Amino acid sequence: MSRVPGLPLPDAQFESLAFWTGGERGELLIHRCGECGLWLHPPKPVCRRCMSRTVAPQPVSGEGTVYSYTVNRQQWMPDVEVPYVLAVVELAEDPGLRLTTRLTGVDPSDVRIGLPVRVVFEQVEEFWIPLFTTNPTTSETEEGSR
Repeated sequence: MSRVPGLPLPDAQFESLAFWTGGERGELLIHRCGECGLWLHPPKPVCRRCMSRTVAPQPVSGEGTVYSYTVNRQQWMPDVEVPYVLAVVELAEDPGLRLTTRLTGVDPSDVRIGLPVRVVFEQVEEFWIPLFTTNPTTSETEEGSR
């Protein structure tokens, strides 16, 4: 995909490079401490719990729920279509493991706290931006097929 006009590219530092490039392999990579198992996002070279330096990116399921969100209706950048949804997604691996992202492929009026979502990636130059879209739960899927 080509770069979306008006949106800045990530400032990929050494610690965050895996997060921005793992999507090329279909992986959402989040740093995790090799000593105590704590997930660290945003990534840091030292674990904030045990101070270990054995921190490295590991793939996560890419599934989660909307923890919080806002619908942006103001056109801050002329080339970015509105409305769009900015969300804080809590990943399934650990309560408290959250990341800020954009929701895609979902009507803003359908977004709610607790909405199941899954990661999708948008390639922008050398980066793979993790976005999230709806991920129907088994019970919602079964209801829809009745």
